[in-house]
Amino acid sequence: METKKTSNKLMGAGVLSAIAASLCCITPVLALVAGTSGLAASFSWLEPARPYLIGITVLVLGFAWYQKLKPSKADAIECDCETDDRPSFWQSKKFLGIITVFAAIMLAFPYYSEVFYPDNRKETVAVNPQTIEIVHLEIKGMTCESCNHHIEHASREVDGVLEAKADFKTGKADIRFDKSKTSKEEIIKAVDATGYTVVGEH
Repeated sequence: METKKTSNKLMGAGVLSAIAASLCCITPVLALVAGTSGLAASFSWLEPARPYLIGITVLVLGFAWYQKLKPSKADAIECDCETDDRPSFWQSKKFLGIITVFAAIMLAFPYYSEVFYPDNRKETVAVNPQTIEIVHLEIKGMTCESCNHHIEHASREVDGVLEAKADFKTGKADIRFDKSKTSKEEIIKAVDATGYTVVGEH
């Protein structure tokens, strides 16, 4: 009985740490879906802890699997025979497998988050080269690929933006736009509205 309680606690801890590890990456997508773009960077403060949370998830779920797969002791087997207490679905290897797959999906979220953003790339049309400019922004709050996609998507929503490329590793974004249709200030305003903050230009 004690082992079952421990196993359930381990599975719960594994799920919570996996969600916490990916919260900073999931939030931009949830914000986009909910139409509350300004909340995108709400959990960016969790990013420094992400490697530790991933480690905790792996260790906790690894130990849960060890508990499930280790051979039962002789006295435990005798006890099981006497009570004929079969584990419920919530305490089964199948459920632990589902939890493990869910945790893996959560941890890998930054690498496939782009599929949740509608493609708003504009088709290249004839424009006057004299009106094309590129603004190079320094942005605070980006922590993963999901942040890149969110900033690029928000920038391309501005009429006149032709191309946007963000990089969370450098904290920079390069945005090409037609200055006859929009301005640098409008683009900065759109980026700031995501919850990330433009702190300067590079």
